[in-house]
Amino acid sequence: MPLDRKTIRARRLIFLLLVALLALAAGLYFLIRWNTHGRFYVTTDNAFVVGNIIPVHADATGVVAEVLVEETNKVKAGDLLVRLDEQRAKATLEQSGADLARAVRAVGGQFAARRQACQKIASQIALRDKTRHDVMRYRQALPSGAVSQQVLQNAMDQLASLDAELHESRANFQSFEARLGGLTLARAPDIEAAKAKFTENYIEFARQRIKAPASGYVAKRKAQVGDRVRPGDLLMQIVPLDYLWIEANLWENSMQRVRPGQPVAVTVDLYGNSALFHGAVEGIVPGSGSVFALLAPDNATGNFIHIVQRVPVRIALRPDELEKQPLRPGLSAVVSIDVHNLDQSPNASTARPEPNASNTAIFDNDLTEAQAQAQKIISENIVGGPDAAIGACPSGE
Repeated sequence: MPLDRKTIRARRLIFLLLVALLALAAGLYFLIRWNTHGRFYVTTDNAFVVGNIIPVHADATGVVAEVLVEETNKVKAGDLLVRLDEQRAKATLEQSGADLARAVRAVGGQFAARRQACQKIASQIALRDKTRHDVMRYRQALPSGAVSQQVLQNAMDQLASLDAELHESRANFQSFEARLGGLTLARAPDIEAAKAKFTENYIEFARQRIKAPASGYVAKRKAQVGDRVRPGDLLMQIVPLDYLWIEANLWENSMQRVRPGQPVAVTVDLYGNSALFHGAVEGIVPGSGSVFALLAPDNATGNFIHIVQRVPVRIALRPDELEKQPLRPGLSAVVSIDVHNLDQSPNASTARPEPNASNTAIFDNDLTEAQAQAQKIISENIVGGPDAAIGACPSGE
């Protein structure tokens, strides 16, 4: 039986009323949810996993003789990664070692000559004093005729000659004093210069073995056997995966309540919603992403278009969760920041350097070992001990 027009209108009105009530209920639900929950959370899908990417550069010139690692290999700090051909560096090191030994011997000879000059002065002073006493006795004996005038004159001439020789010896000693005065043999400038050159060549030799500056996984290996490398050439990169964080790029108009220390819920596309990571805001980058771009904007030129900027926010991740569910730098993430707590200043920061990537000890022993080797060469070639030095010579005035 066909419905009349009045019934159709009534049903349509009821349907529209139900739709309106449903829309009103949905709007009221979302309004209440936003007012009680949503406005206290800042969410974005413009977020990525970030980590330290540590470059491994060559620090010496040479030809790659051996590559001991491959991409994805896990290495520890100090592990040998690449070995350069060491023959030229070793030959140069041996030459500088010989130069150091020669310098020690040469300076030792100068010290010996200085001592000899000093002893000569002492001998001449003794002979001069004896001759001076003879002259005094001859003068006393001359009136009595015990000695002749000729004997006195000869003694006086010998005294004058000895004085001249003594002045010459003192001048010769002063030339040694100008070069060696106040020094010990081990601290002579010529030895220090040769020692510094040996140390430089030793470090160059040591750097033929390129070691991992930090623990992590090898990536982007470029080193190939036969490559000739120079200091600064990038050979590979090391990525530590035990210390990662999230960089979330938030709209500037949603950052008013974002503070360091606020808790963050993170999901990563790699695991989807099945894995929830718990993080915390560590700090807000002091500038929008555009000002750090290669070509920074200059809004004072040309036409201006107002564009809402994004500001990077650093979010720490828990190491225990990273160990259970490993991540990689560059993965996409979705973050939700709980902005209830406003105790911290936006300019505060809780970020701390990664212990594994903020310092390295692989170079610490090179200088110490070089100096120890140099000291060994010095000790083997010093005659009379490293502190061999002569005191002041007698003046004999």
